[in-house]
Amino acid sequence: MNHKKLFRLYRKEGLSVRKRDGQKRAMGTRSPMMLPDGPNQRWSLDFVSGALNNGRRFRVLTVVDDYTRECLALVADTSLSGERLGREFDRIGEHRGWPLMIVSDNGTEMTSNAILAWQEKRSVLWHYIAPGKPQQNGFVERFNGRFRDECLNEHQFRHLAHARSVIEGWRASGCAASWSASVQKGSRAGNGISPGLYRGVLRHGNLNEAGGDPLASS
Repeated sequence: MNHKKLFRLYRKEGLSVRKRDGQKRAMGTRSPMMLPDGPNQRWSLDFVSGALNNGRRFRVLTVVDDYTRECLALVADTSLSGERLGREFDRIGEHRGWPLMIVSDNGTEMTSNAILAWQEKRSVLWHYIAPGKPQQNGFVERFNGRFRDECLNEHQFRHLAHARSVIEGWRASGCAASWSASVQKGSRAGNGISPGLYRGVLRHGNLNEAGGDPLASS
């Protein structure tokens, strides 16, 4: 039976192919965001693209605390699924705690069923910026520009393991020093200290107890 006869019989009998329901996606919210007034109140997420020497592309998930300006993670891989993102968030949360809200675009990884399940499990609010409006996620966008200029554009990566090593080294050292300028120039006075140390000051109440005053022990 050819397709024309099959179509004619379908029409004669009033048959039709059942339409499948669309895949369930995380909805989040686009209500106005309040400015964070403490650590872990709001994290921002985004992806940055990079390339190995052989031309193979990889992606880097960037996670930034919008209040302390700390870079919480730089996760490099050729594929980053929603399930992988959830595991990385849990890894951060185990030693830091989970945020009240996460801000991201509405890409497929961020709106997957895995992220929806993780969000509900951890009771984390999720704010999706409007499509085509990256400026609504300005904290991480500004960080991404510095990350690209100071790390991705300055190195040639032989393989993925090498890229991960270089990127994590930058995050652990140069990232804190350079990104601290955002804290100093922001509405809060950073007093020239790194974001990580600034978070320690917020926790302990003064610079000495946070371990940031080299003259305190002299």
